[in-house]
Parts: sequence; structure tokens; C-alpha cells
Amino acid sequence: MKIALTVWDERISPVFDSAHTLLIADIKNEKIKNISYKSFDPELEARFAEELSLLGIEVLICGAISQTYSTLIEARTIQLIPFIGGNVNEILELYAKGNPLVPTFLMPGCSEEGF
Repeated sequence: MKIALTVWDERISPVFDSAHTLLIADIKNEKIKNISYKSFDPELEARFAEELSLLGIEVLICGAISQTYSTLIEARTIQLIPFIGGNVNEILELYAKGNPLVPTFLMPGCSEEGF
């Protein structure tokens, strides 16, 4: 499975719409493989969703995200896990092992409904 996380330093970028970097990783047998970073332009909404598909991304983990982006991403059948905050490595490890990110990494003020 190939996943992407929006990153800012060592943390999930708090606002997807102003993020500029993706961490991309393969997960196989609960192990993280082939980590890479990719820059992107948040101004190009439709192109971003298309690029995720072309990269084979199945899951996107991010912070707060606008309805426009979430609709475009989900239309590409990419699982979106929004409103997540915290250390990227901790989140990646937890997700790779099949553990839920919510409520531990849910951004303050966000509801658990829909997860």
C-alpha cells in the first residue's frame, strides 16, 4: 500500500491547503518501505488529485483540509484521513501497524464523527 502524508518539518502540516511537501511511503507487512518526499503546489487542486492517482497513492493523511480538495481526492478513490496532527514518524508507524489514528492524533477541536 502506498500512502502520503502532508508534512511540515517533522509534523503533519496543520493546514493541507498551504502544505507544500508530501512524505510518500510504501507499507508492506506492517513495515514502512521506500520513504520519499515530493513537493507540490497547493494552488493546483485538480492537478494534485490527479498526481496522487498517478503516483498510486491509496491513502492520504493530512491536517485540516478544504471541501474542494477533499472532494477531488475522494473522487479519485483515495482514502482521506483528515484532521490529523502530530509527529509524522509516530503517525506513520502507528498507521503501518494497522492501529487507528483517531482519537490519539485527532486535531484539537475536531470531532471523531465520520472516522
